[in-house]
Amino acid sequence: MSLPRTLGELRTSPFSEKQLLSRYVKDELRENLIAKLRTGGPIFPGIVGYNDTVVPQIVNAILSRHNFILLGLRGQAKSRILRALTSLLDSHMPYIAGCEIRDNPYSPLCKRCRDEVTKHGDAVAIAYLGPEERYIEKLATPDVTIADLIGDIDPIKAARGGHEISSEMTVHYGLLPRANRGIFAINELPDLAGKIQVGLFNIMQEGDVQIKGYPIRLPLDVAIVFSANPEDYTARGKIITPLKDRIGSEIRTHYPGTVEEGIAITTQEAWTQRNGRKLQIPSYVQEVIERVAFAAREDKKIDKRSGVSQRLPISAIENAVSNAERRAIRHDEKMVVPRIGDIYAALPAITGKLELEYEGEMKGADHVGRELIRTAIAKTYDEYFKGVEMRQIVQWFDLGGEIQMPDTSSAKESLESLRGIQGLMEKLSKLDVEEDEAPELLASAAEFVLEGLHAHKRIGRTEERLFKAGEKQPKPAERAMEPEERFRGRRPYN
Repeated sequence: MSLPRTLGELRTSPFSEKQLLSRYVKDELRENLIAKLRTGGPIFPGIVGYNDTVVPQIVNAILSRHNFILLGLRGQAKSRILRALTSLLDSHMPYIAGCEIRDNPYSPLCKRCRDEVTKHGDAVAIAYLGPEERYIEKLATPDVTIADLIGDIDPIKAARGGHEISSEMTVHYGLLPRANRGIFAINELPDLAGKIQVGLFNIMQEGDVQIKGYPIRLPLDVAIVFSANPEDYTARGKIITPLKDRIGSEIRTHYPGTVEEGIAITTQEAWTQRNGRKLQIPSYVQEVIERVAFAAREDKKIDKRSGVSQRLPISAIENAVSNAERRAIRHDEKMVVPRIGDIYAALPAITGKLELEYEGEMKGADHVGRELIRTAIAKTYDEYFKGVEMRQIVQWFDLGGEIQMPDTSSAKESLESLRGIQGLMEKLSKLDVEEDEAPELLASAAEFVLEGLHAHKRIGRTEERLFKAGEKQPKPAERAMEPEERFRGRRPYN
């Protein structure tokens, strides 16, 4: 479809004067949402786990033409949801070409556009904005000023243009006027200074703003949305009560309710498809990584007010895949298959996501991280092997058997040792891994069985570093992250 390029052409197009003057951005969001509801498709594609909780509340807020706030802990897709609102905007929005505040061609607000219409009439040039261009986002920080959000008088404009300082042509528009006829989002609202929050009162209630030092108010057409972390109310600032009163809906977000939802999010967001070797991530590895986050959210040694972001499993699985990829490159293996040992190698991606309480600080982030991984292994192991007899494997260790499994060893080397454990390979069918599978898959599955038995304290395991002759033995705090794993019968864990 050829879009009108002048005001005259616009008057005879589907963008009629009546439509553009009477249809505000909140009406546009509402009408396009209703159209989506009628078709029955997903409202916000890519947002997982909120279909029965958060999404219905957002739908209600939009249908009510509310400004709203998403309130939740870190890593709960708040910013992603706000950005997804652009899917409810029209594909094209006409405005007077060159206008800083995207003026409605039929009713311009700024002096420049009014002068253009007076001077050129129907020959005024028209430009168009897409949905993404109509979304403006600002991260609230304590140094944000009223001039940043609303605007100010610009003496440089006055000097260059030869205008009086009181002229409207000297106005420098802030982010909010520049979001006119679109969506304006403020992330981490409590970080915004209280006196700056006051500057939002008029636009929230009366629908207009006043530029500092200029007597004319601008009746802007904008939908305002916010995000905030509950921790921020006491840690860094607060949302002042009059502003909270003007926000139509407060919507609480949450972490995934089930491991399956968490895996779906992690699979969607994590960068795992590397250029090179074929990658296969076993389901039990995915479940262990996801359960680490679930265990962390329940652990008393971790600050619940801060939360455990969904970025933890995303970063952890990326690191685990990288460790497996490094091993495959080193041994020229055709397939990259992460093992449980690769999750321990991903500790740097886990510990940085945890805010520890006093008890956790005393034990150390690495210790807490390893405890979380063992807890996750135990729960995942039970999903596959609960009630399965493992006595034969345990007896092999009790009779003096032991196996060394450096996480850098190739799949074939590991498998040669693993096949010597009586009864082990027969149990892998529970993981949908058969004897004729690739060595990488067999080694990964067998290691998971041993880790599961260790997590339930049926066999012991020590983690040791191998050191060269003559080198000084380092202190435990200086130990690196690539342990050699040693499984032994009923020995305590070090």
